[in-house]
Order: sequence, then C-alpha cells, then structure tokens
Amino acid sequence: MIKVAVVGFGWWGKHITRRLKDSMRLKVVSVVEPVAERQEEIRNLGVDVINSLEDALGRADIDAVILTTPNPFHEEQVVASAKAGKHVFCEKPLGLTAASARRSVAACVEAGVQLGIGHERRFEPAMQALARMISAGELGTIMHAEAAFSHDKLKGVPRGDWRTSKAVSPAAGMTAMGIHLTDLYISLFGPVRTVQALTADRILGWETGDVVSVQLGFEAGITATLSAVLCTPHFIRMQVFGSDRWVEVRNDTHPDTPGGTAEMVVAHSQEGHSRTSFEWSDTVRANLEAFADAIEGAAPYPYTYEQMVHNIEVLEAITRSAEGGETIHLSRACEPA
Repeated sequence: MIKVAVVGFGWWGKHITRRLKDSMRLKVVSVVEPVAERQEEIRNLGVDVINSLEDALGRADIDAVILTTPNPFHEEQVVASAKAGKHVFCEKPLGLTAASARRSVAACVEAGVQLGIGHERRFEPAMQALARMISAGELGTIMHAEAAFSHDKLKGVPRGDWRTSKAVSPAAGMTAMGIHLTDLYISLFGPVRTVQALTADRILGWETGDVVSVQLGFEAGITATLSAVLCTPHFIRMQVFGSDRWVEVRNDTHPDTPGGTAEMVVAHSQEGHSRTSFEWSDTVRANLEAFADAIEGAAPYPYTYEQMVHNIEVLEAITRSAEGGETIHLSRACEPA
C-alpha cells in the first residue's frame, strides 16, 4: 500500500481524496491544506491535515504526494518532492513551458522517483478499444481526427481567479480540458509538428478567453482538430477518420461524475454502422493505481517522460499561436515509447 499526501483540497483535490477512499493500492494519510475553513471537511473524511508541503515532505510515513495545486506551482513542488525522495503525481499541466516540464522530469529521474501525470482519458475503455483498432490497422490509413472536451463546471469562477489568467491558464480551456486531448492524440498518433490556434472570449470576460480551437499536423502526416469551450453543457467527443472506417466516441459524463456510458459508433461503407456502449469507469483512480504499480515495479507507467514533455511543447506552441496568429513549427518531438 502506497501512503500518499494530497496537496490542495479544492475541487480536484477533494475528488481524488474521495476516489481513493476504497483503493487497495494507495491510502491517503494526509491532505496539505493551509486554508482553515477547509480543514474540518478533511478531518471528517478521517484524514490528517498538514499545513504545508514542506511538513509533508519531512514525514517518513508518506511515500508519495499528489499535487492538485494551481498551475504555476507545479514545477517547484515536483522538484521539491523529488529532492525529498517522494514519488510525485502532478495534476495537469506538468508545466506551462517545455523547459519547465523538462526540469520536473529531470528532477524525478535524478532522484530515482516515479513521476505521474493527471491525464486519465487513456484509461477509458472506449479509448482503449479505439487505440487497439488503430494499432491493428482496422481503420486503414488514418486520415484525420477531431476531438472536443467542453463543460461549464468552471463558469462560476470569479474574475481574478488563477483559472481566468492568461499567464497562468493560457489559451482559454487548454490547461483545464484541451491538454487531455493533446495527450490522447500524442498517444495515438505520435509527435506533433505544426500547430495553429485561435481563442475567443464570448461570454465569461476572462483574460484567457472561454473558447479555444486548434489545428494540428502530425509527423505521421495525420491532421487533427480540437476544441474546448468553458461555457457550454458537458460535451466530450473523439472521432478518427480512416480510409476504411471511421470511429466516433461520445461520453455521457465528465470523468468526475459516475454513471452514464460512452457510445462508440463504427462506420464502414459496405457494412454500415455498428454501436457499442461502454459503462463509466473510474479512470482517475485507474491512473493513480497505475502510478502505484510503477512505483512498486509491477508494471511500467503508461505515460513516457518524453510524451509528458512533448505535450507541454504542444501546449506552449498553442499558446504562442493563439497570441501571435502564426503557425508554429515544433523543432523537437518525443521519441517513440
């Protein structure tokens, strides 16, 4: 059993703490939360409260930390955790620049600790089925892909919150939602070579905007688009067009909301359409338990460090393109896993 401290008890810190309650792989022994108003709720969950990350890193009974803190703190906290000999799971994004992400990875490699990343969509049964179909060549030559991840869970966030800042949460919904899509794309299609992005502020009045739309070109020759909207009802979709078949997956619910299904539609010119439903599964917990497996040497972590860094390279390129309006050509990309 891996004993962990969750750092931060906001929306996602609460979700992770509750999701791990019955895990046989990880036990939340402490939550780092300096805000006094949140501490009673933590204690009611039967979990110890720690006031600072520094105090958590000094405890011998904590094997790993799970960072659910604002974006600009990630690098400093990953590096500090690694230097303290703690395995560290960092909520996305790993960094806001590729250089930052590389420093975090380097610190974990140097310390010999495992780094995990909060991208859970690779663990969805429908996405795993899609990945198998692509790998087996069942779609033929991959031509193009489209993806969307939108919801209105954050629209009540007040202006001035870090989530509304262009410097801290660049390119509208990219760091909240879109970065999950680029991670999926990298896992399916490999390195990205070109990026074009647009953002808009339609309703919320946030400095960072509330809509982002991106076009991607991959080293493999595939083209793709993605969008993330911060002020619309929940919508998650992935569609991959091959020369023989296309596949579309739509999710009923957000990863934090149990219930519902993901429906996969497969189309073939002669065979028509087939439909398969996949029940909701706890992908957040599955990712964290894969992190635990990697710590114990039971299985490799399914995200390579090269992929983690490359995803931030793509985020940085999207941010630059949205700001300047130009096409960004990435000069380096991740190696095959």
